[in-house]
Parts: sequence; C-alpha cells; structure tokens
Amino acid sequence: MKITLDHLYYLIGFLLFVFSAYTVFDKNHKAKWGTALFWAIYGVTFMWGKEIPGYIVGGMVVVMAMIASGKRIGIGSYGETSKESKITEAKKYGNLLFIPTVVVPIITFLVATFTTLGALIGLGIGSIAGFLVALFMTKETLTCASNEGRRLLDAIGWAAILSQFLAALGFLFDKAGVGNVVAEMVSSIVPTESTLATVVAYCVGMALFTMIMGNGFAAFAVITTGIGIPLVIKLHGADPAIAGVIAMLSGYCGTLMTPMAANFNVVPAALLEMSDKNGVIKSQIVTALPLLLINIFLMYYLAFPGVK
Repeated sequence: MKITLDHLYYLIGFLLFVFSAYTVFDKNHKAKWGTALFWAIYGVTFMWGKEIPGYIVGGMVVVMAMIASGKRIGIGSYGETSKESKITEAKKYGNLLFIPTVVVPIITFLVATFTTLGALIGLGIGSIAGFLVALFMTKETLTCASNEGRRLLDAIGWAAILSQFLAALGFLFDKAGVGNVVAEMVSSIVPTESTLATVVAYCVGMALFTMIMGNGFAAFAVITTGIGIPLVIKLHGADPAIAGVIAMLSGYCGTLMTPMAANFNVVPAALLEMSDKNGVIKSQIVTALPLLLINIFLMYYLAFPGVK
C-alpha cells in the first residue's frame, strides 16, 4: 500500500481526537468543553473533510470561530514536571536534544529525493521518525508525549488553524482575479522590459503581500499569478522551479516581519512571556531584510539559465 497525504491527514485527525478526549477528562481545565469541541471539530475536517459536503464544513468552521471568539479555548493541566526537573533533564541531554529535530529534515530530504512519495509525505514520515527518536532518547511514555502535544496546541490555540484559513483566502483571491489586478498595477509602475525590475517586484511583492496576509502560501497564489508567471517566467524566461522556490522564501521573509503571522510571531512572544508582544518581530527584521535582498540576487542570477 502506497502512503498518501490522506494517511497523514488521518493521523493528524486521530491525534486531535486524542487531545480532545484528554481535555474532556481534565478536571482542572476551566474551558474544557469548548476546547475539546474545538479540537474535535478540527479533527473531523482532517479525517473526513473530503467526504463531508462543503457547506457543512463551512458551518463547522463557523462553530470553531464562535468558540474561539467566545474565549471558550483555554489551558488545562498536563502533568508537567517542575521547572527544576526540566532544567536537570536539559543539562543531562545537552545538545543531543536537537537530534530528533535534525532527523525530520534528513528523512524528509531522503524520501523526497529517493522515492516518488514527495516532500510533503516525506515531512510527515520525518516527523514520525523524529518523534520515535525522541521517545527512545528520553524513555518517556506516549501519555506524556500526548499531554505535551496537547499543552503546546492549547497554548497556540485558534492560531494553529490560521495558516489553512489564509491559504484558503489566497485561493479565493486568485479565483476572484486579484492576481490580474496586481499584474496591471505592477505593469503600470515597474519597467517590465527589465529582468531585474520584475525580479525585484516578484520578491518584494511576495514579502509585502505575505505581511498583509500573514501567510506565504496565500500570497504565493496571488503574486505568482500576477507577477511571477506573466512577467518573470513567460516574459523573461525564468526557470519556474527555481523562481518559485526563491519567491516562496521571499514570502517567508515577510512572515518574519508581520504580526499577522500570529502563529509564528505573536504566539511565541506569549509562550516566552515577553513584555514586548512585538519583540519576536523586532529581532527577526535584522535577518529578514538582508535575506530578502539575497533572494533577489539569487533569483536574478540562478533562475535565468537560458538568458544569462
């Protein structure tokens, strides 16, 4: 049997059901029913989203929005060890704690390169492998792992589904013809006969639109339709694979600089209990801007093999 994305979706849905069940039996959870229902509904969308009619899924999303806006999602009890115990364990393992994290990209690369499964499935397999390595190293139980996963998910809250919402919004923008509007605007401002100018417009446009949307996937659909395909690829002959990858990375530069990317920038500030809620963004700007400039030059010099 060949592994597909559906299998990974089923696994994610199952985990969400497990988190929901743990929440129901959490006696110290002050908002357990709302939290449990929120993650259970989310789990249903992963498990049976393809089979359920779209209007029902839309209704489920509305219910989730009502739960979140009504502040019915909260933090419970997760059987955590003391801070002192965590420090002791951290010192015990040291940098070895990074091994499970490193396993994920290595497995992802190997699966994507040497099999026909693709990078997304490779990421799923890599994540499972990293999880198993972490269990082996720490000798922890599945119950402990489930509680830790639930703790992190509850801490992130509704922002955990923000990426999917924004990706869907980007799809709607594309279908509504926003890409064509963007193309007309850029064409009236940018000297389209210049390869460098169109590359700058593509990369900077990805960063700016990502900052507005809060999600690089949402921006990619619009900016690639409006600038990438007609100007960079068709007009100047860029390699679509190279240009697309670098454009997406340019979008991620925008992710580093916007509070709209709540799950990346606002949630970590809350988890770290930072006094400045924009502290994460301020720290990342010094990386994002130079990286965006580097992306422009990389696209200009690497994506046009037939022109240069």
